[in-house]
Amino acid sequence: MTQPLADAALDQLFRTARTYNAFLDKPVTRDQMDAIWDLMKYGPTSANCLPARLVWVESAEAKAKLAAMCMPANGEKIMSAPVTVIIGMDMEFYENLPELFPHTDARSWFVGNEEMAKTTAFRNSTLQAAYFIMAARAVGLDTGPMSGFSNDAVDAAFFAGTTVKSNLISTLGYGDPASIFERSPRPGFDRFNSIV
Repeated sequence: MTQPLADAALDQLFRTARTYNAFLDKPVTRDQMDAIWDLMKYGPTSANCLPARLVWVESAEAKAKLAAMCMPANGEKIMSAPVTVIIGMDMEFYENLPELFPHTDARSWFVGNEEMAKTTAFRNSTLQAAYFIMAARAVGLDTGPMSGFSNDAVDAAFFAGTTVKSNLISTLGYGDPASIFERSPRPGFDRFNSIV
């Protein structure tokens, strides 16, 4: 039976966690990258389809290439971060379903149904991006998820010759507290919720 998390864990994951615009000069290790994946892969996706494909941009050359494909402010964020992760989506994720969801012929749901495959890839890779953020926080790192880049350019530079397309990107590291501003409003339950 699932038990509620302690307040300290809830703070780290949600209440005091922030999106950072710059990072401290402290590396992200391969062990931390592995730990993030080993957590985020357990987040639920439709028929365990796991469409997200991650590129961990770490070298100076790769960071400069990615930064050039972004709005200037986002490019600066990428250059300040030890790692930036491109979260892509495999548009033919369903080819892995015989392995990932062996209970039934789930592959047949998507073959020849491009619109359903596209919607499923986008929805579930976006879910996985959220799991990435929470997993990073859980292992003691900070993130800066963003849009504001050319998907076509990123796809050509990082996913050429594959069936993967970019969804979003996120910086990753130890956030610099000086780079954040006061938290924006988060309305209470009654403002954006209804019970029927």
